Amino acid sequence: MIAVGIVGGTGYTGSELLRILAGHTQVSLMAITSRAEAGSAVAERFIHLRGQVDLVFTEPDPSRLSECDLVFFATPNGTAMKLVPELLARGTRVIDLAADFRLKDGALWERWYGMPHACPELLAEAVYGLPERNREAIRSARLVANPGCYPTAVLLGFLPLLEAELVDPGWLVADAKSGVSGAGRTASVGMLMAEVGESFRAYGVSGHRHLPEIAQQLMAVTQTEPRLTFVPHLVPMIRGIQATLYARLEGSGVDLQALFEERYAAEPFVDVLPAGSHPETRSVRGSNYCRIAVAEPPDRGTVVVQSVIDNLVKGAAGQAVQNMNLMFGLDESTALANPAWLP
Repeated sequence: MIAVGIVGGTGYTGSELLRILAGHTQVSLMAITSRAEAGSAVAERFIHLRGQVDLVFTEPDPSRLSECDLVFFATPNGTAMKLVPELLARGTRVIDLAADFRLKDGALWERWYGMPHACPELLAEAVYGLPERNREAIRSARLVANPGCYPTAVLLGFLPLLEAELVDPGWLVADAKSGVSGAGRTASVGMLMAEVGESFRAYGVSGHRHLPEIAQQLMAVTQTEPRLTFVPHLVPMIRGIQATLYARLEGSGVDLQALFEERYAAEPFVDVLPAGSHPETRSVRGSNYCRIAVAEPPDRGTVVVQSVIDNLVKGAAGQAVQNMNLMFGLDESTALANPAWLP
C-alpha cells in the first residue's frame, strides 16, 4: 500500500483528491492537513465523503508527513516550496498541484507570482507531470509539478501538430473557457451566482499566469520561442474547460485526423473523436479524460483543435493520481477509469 498525505485538503482540488483516493485499492490515506480546519472531521466539511474518508484535519507537521510515501500539495501558490525540501530530504516523494515547480526559471516564477522562490535549486529537478509527454521521467521522479488545468487542455491539443512540425510555432492561438470551480473555493464577490450567471467574460487578456507555463512546454517541443496568444474566459458552469486552438499549417496534404489518432492511440485518457465532431465539456465531467476533435477549414491554411477536460480531474486531481500511479509502478488508470457523469 502507498501511504499518502494531502496538504491543504479543504478546497475543490483537495476534495477531488480525497474522492478519487478513497476508491484507490493501493492507497492508504494517512494524513490530511488544514490549519483552519484542524481537529474537525473530513466528513463534516465534505458530506459526500461521509463513510468513505474517516480522517480528521490536522496541522501540517513535516515529521508526520515524512512518514508518508507520497504527499500531495493542494495548496495556494507559494506554500509547497516552503515544505518540499524537507520532505524530499526525508525520502518522501511529492506531487504539487499548485504552480511552485512548474517553471524552470526562478526569476520568471517571481515575475509572474510576485514572490521569490524558496527553493530554486529544485526547479531543474521537478518533472512536469503531463504523462502524455513525460511518462518515463515521471516514473522515476521525486518531485512532480502537476500541470495547470488550462495548460493541460491546450498542450494536449497542440502537441501532435508541433511534434510533427506541421504548424508555425510563431502563430498559435488558444481561446479557452472554464467553469467557476477553477477559481477555487474561497468566497469572493466575483464568483457569486448573481455575478457569473447568465454572463460570459474574458480575463487575463494582457497576461495570465498559465501563459509562461504553456510557452515553456511548447518550446520544449519546438526548440524555438513560440508566439502564443492565450485568452481565458469564465463561463457560468461549475466544471469543465474547453480550449479552441488555432494554428497556421505549413504544407498541405496531411491527414490530420490520422495524425491525432496515431499520436494518442496508446493514451488511456485522450480520446480523439471522429472527424466532424464537436466535443462537449459534459462528456468529460467527473472523469480523467480529455476529448479532442481536429478540423481543417477549407481554403484557410489553418487547423482548428477542440480540447475538453474536467478542470478538477484531468486538469488537477485526476492527473495527479495518474502521476502517482506511474511513480509507484501501478497501472496509470487505477482508480481513474470511471466514465464521465451524465447528465
